Amino acid sequence: MRRAVCPGSYDPATNGHLDIVERAAELFDEVVVAVLINKKKQGLFSVEERMEMLRATTAHLSNVRVDSWHGLLVDYCRDNGIAAIAKGLRSVSDFDYELQMAQMNRELSGVETLLMSNNPTYSYLSSSLVKEVATYGGDVTGMVPDLVRDRLRTKFPDS
Repeated sequence: MRRAVCPGSYDPATNGHLDIVERAAELFDEVVVAVLINKKKQGLFSVEERMEMLRATTAHLSNVRVDSWHGLLVDYCRDNGIAAIAKGLRSVSDFDYELQMAQMNRELSGVETLLMSNNPTYSYLSSSLVKEVATYGGDVTGMVPDLVRDRLRTKFPDS
C-alpha cells in the first residue's frame, strides 16, 4: 500500500491545503492529514477542532484519514508505515525551505517528499492571512471550506 502524509498546522485549513490533500489522494492508496501539535504556540482553533473540521471537509475522500502528531515527522512516518510526505509549494521561498526539510527527512529516515505546486488559484492563501482577514471582518468565502468560514465567523462575531 502506498501511503503518504500531508502534515501541517491547518489553523485553519484553507482551500489550498485541501487541493493538495485531494491531489495526493489521487496518487496514494492512503493519505494521512496530520495536524501538528505545537505546545509552544496557542492556535486559533484547538487541535481537536482542526481535526474535526478536516474530517468533515475530507469526508468525500475515502482514502484520507486525519490524525495528529507531536515531534519529528519522520518518526511519525516510521511508526505508521508511511514512506512519503506530500507538501504544497506556493512560492520560491516555500521551495527553499521545503527542499531543505525534504533533504533532512530523507537523510534521517529515507522518507521521500513529494513537493507539489499549488493550484495558482490558491497561491496567495495561507492560514495566517485568512485569520487576519477574518479578524477584521473580511469575507473569506472561496478561501476556506464553508465549514471553516462559519467557524471563523463564530470566533470573530463582532468583526
